[in-house]
Amino acid sequence: MDTIASLFSFITTPVSWVIVQFHSVYGQIFGPDTGWAWGLSIVSLVILIRICLIPLFVKQIKATRAMQTLQPEMKKIQERYKNDKQRQSEEMMKLYKESGTNPLSSCLPILAQSPFFFALYHVLNGIATGSTIGVINESLLASARKAHIFGAPLAAKFTDGQAKVEALGASLTDVRVVTAIMIVMMSASQFYTQRQLMTKNVDTTVKTPFMQQQKMLMYVFPVMFAVFGINFPVGVLVYWLTTNVWTMGQQMYVIRNNPTPGSKAQAAYLERLQKHVTSHGKTRRRSEKTIIKAIVAKGRDRNEFERKFINGLTKAGLVAQPDGVVTKGDSSTVIEAEDGTTTTAPAAPKRQQPKRQSKSQRQSAVTAGGAKPEDESEPKTSLSKSDEPQDTKPSAAKPAAGTRSKAQSGQRKGPQRPKSPSKK
Repeated sequence: MDTIASLFSFITTPVSWVIVQFHSVYGQIFGPDTGWAWGLSIVSLVILIRICLIPLFVKQIKATRAMQTLQPEMKKIQERYKNDKQRQSEEMMKLYKESGTNPLSSCLPILAQSPFFFALYHVLNGIATGSTIGVINESLLASARKAHIFGAPLAAKFTDGQAKVEALGASLTDVRVVTAIMIVMMSASQFYTQRQLMTKNVDTTVKTPFMQQQKMLMYVFPVMFAVFGINFPVGVLVYWLTTNVWTMGQQMYVIRNNPTPGSKAQAAYLERLQKHVTSHGKTRRRSEKTIIKAIVAKGRDRNEFERKFINGLTKAGLVAQPDGVVTKGDSSTVIEAEDGTTTTAPAAPKRQQPKRQSKSQRQSAVTAGGAKPEDESEPKTSLSKSDEPQDTKPSAAKPAAGTRSKAQSGQRKGPQRPKSPSKK
């Protein structure tokens, strides 16, 4: 480890200068010789480095998602050229070149902060041996050797002997307890970060060797941190524990607000977004418009969670537009073209069912077109009776009540069909 750290001695001076600047600030609050002043200086160094590495972290996310998209094609190449490793490698490189993907992009944040890690290790090793390094002079060296974090000196290691620990003004038990706890926390944070990535932010619809590799790394990395951690000084453990916690928090934010399509995190995000949009009737943030715009642009290529989101908006009377804006859709119908774009058109008028008529209304409608039945004829007035001739015979008068002619006995109401002549 000392040999590797010496290779990055060119960056030792900038790292030591940053630590000293933070120490001058925290020293006025907690005291220059305290572990809080030196420990917080190392934590601030980590935060400063990680803020500078945010663009690389964004590039890492894009590269990881691009690799997940290429996994089906990579699997086909492996099966097609499983007996020809050289041709397999050539086709893989051709696929990377055509898609513009670099497999090493996912390792950029770790590779970028490695020089700072080894430079800090070199600085702390110089404090442990009592030699000035970078901008740390004799007075700062004496102050750093007095600094303890929960009883453990910054430059002490888990593997140090009794004599070396006593020279730093501490006990061997305190050093090993503190370093063991920090190693466990460092390994646990690394395991949780990788497990969070595998269980929440991986497309579960595609089973590829990439997922198996990530699952293996979930167990390998914590073991590596535990093995190498016993040779790290307390200050380096503070550095690595801080960067692991930062990575875990940064990843939680990305998974919650920009999840991988097809993952469980996307299902949870779209469910929250649907409730938010339906309650307000519109999108309020630019990130929401970007997500909805990407979903609408997919058209028929949407996954299960994205289709469920669009259907939920439709049931709520909302329409997702191609520009990511959500509008009211109560009086419009969503029309989706073959290319996946959506437009709105006025809805057709609602068809009304005719009212059901009663029996008397149906009978009156039938008789309106023909003769009125005898019992519904208008009553004759006295004027009509006076018009009748006086010499009318009684036989021609209206038959008395209760009597009925033979021809009318079996006759139905309404117009009658003429009987056919009988055949003799």
